[in-house]
Amino acid sequence: MTDVVITEVDTDQVAKRGPAGPVGDGVDDQLVAQVVEQARAAGLQLTGEGGLLQQLTKRVLEAALDGEITDHLGYDKGDPAGNNGQNSRNGVRGKTVLTEVGPVQIAVPRDRDGSFEPQIVRKRQRRLSGVEDMVNSLSAKGLTTGEIQAHLSEVYGADVSRQTISMITDKVVDGMTEWQNRPLDPVYPVIFLDAVHVKIRDGKVANRPIYVALAVTVDGNRDILGLWAGDGGEGAKFWLSVLTELKNRGVGDACMVVCDGLKGLPDAIGQTWPEAVVQTCVIHLLRTSFRYAGRQHWAAIAKALKPVYPASTEAAARERFAGFTQAWGTKYPAIIRLWEQAWAEFVPFLAFDAEIQTVICSTNAIESVNARIRRAVRARGHFPNEGAALKCVYLAVMSLDPTGQGRRRWTMRWKPALNAFEMAFEGRLTTGRK
Repeated sequence: MTDVVITEVDTDQVAKRGPAGPVGDGVDDQLVAQVVEQARAAGLQLTGEGGLLQQLTKRVLEAALDGEITDHLGYDKGDPAGNNGQNSRNGVRGKTVLTEVGPVQIAVPRDRDGSFEPQIVRKRQRRLSGVEDMVNSLSAKGLTTGEIQAHLSEVYGADVSRQTISMITDKVVDGMTEWQNRPLDPVYPVIFLDAVHVKIRDGKVANRPIYVALAVTVDGNRDILGLWAGDGGEGAKFWLSVLTELKNRGVGDACMVVCDGLKGLPDAIGQTWPEAVVQTCVIHLLRTSFRYAGRQHWAAIAKALKPVYPASTEAAARERFAGFTQAWGTKYPAIIRLWEQAWAEFVPFLAFDAEIQTVICSTNAIESVNARIRRAVRARGHFPNEGAALKCVYLAVMSLDPTGQGRRRWTMRWKPALNAFEMAFEGRLTTGRK
């Protein structure tokens, strides 16, 4: 590698100036441009083993470690103050750390009495936090440990074992427990309850539900309240325990709870929040209807049912459903029975303003979350146990909307509905703004 001495001198200058901020914010633009140009002239690659980014990372880390031991000892390297018989520098030890630009070999300074505890790269630490964030992000997108291992090897030239990758993702369990038990708001305008089914090997592979509770706050933000693993035998007792947990975490009231008519759920909602309106999810009702019909009729059935749920009153909805019954009742009586059985929980939202009807029947708020979860779950195939499934779902949930743009769009979309909720449930949302 030609001209390497010049390049190293300049990277040392960058390191001394520190890694603060983007170019133009604490870093000399001209110096950075000079380093890049000299590296290009020397045939030095930007990325990859021995590349410019690895060299810069090495020198920045070593400069930071040198600053830490200077603070620890109280004098600079080479200062005569070190010749006082007290604790002093004692050379360096080599160490390889995995960074976001690949493995980097660094020299970690030591002191004579062994009291120096570096912070930027701690003792026995082999990975910088950015690598752990990367592994968790890849896991949240559904990559298996083997796929993450191959990705790190191919892109960064890093040899990371599957066991290490599992250990990294296992660290999120403590955060998941804390998140699952965090205090919640005293009131939510709407809470959506739904389930995503995953395959868990418990003796044999079987489908198990993971239940998701998503709420809209009084300020229009999306808030995922929790995740629960079910055993397929859900009923009033199961749902009462879930809703009681939410209540114990601070949820004293919910104006409307939207669900898909799971067994025992309406009764459990009534016991937990007596004033809550229980609303069957229209999207789920439509989707279930298709299960009783041939695929060739799905479009026609959807078109025939579409006038029912935007009806202005329950009477109008009943009249339009009668037309659907006349057209399709003979061929698909099971669909008619499905709607008749769900009618009491289907019609409540028709009594509210159009803004509320719109977000309930046309904006299936929880489906975007479920779609991300399903994508991560499908990539895994099946899970060895319930804990592994919950960890995967939790990582997928935590990776939603990394830029924050989705949150802003969500809030703007819900503003008209929240005004309508304020009028329809006068006074009940006030406690959520205190």
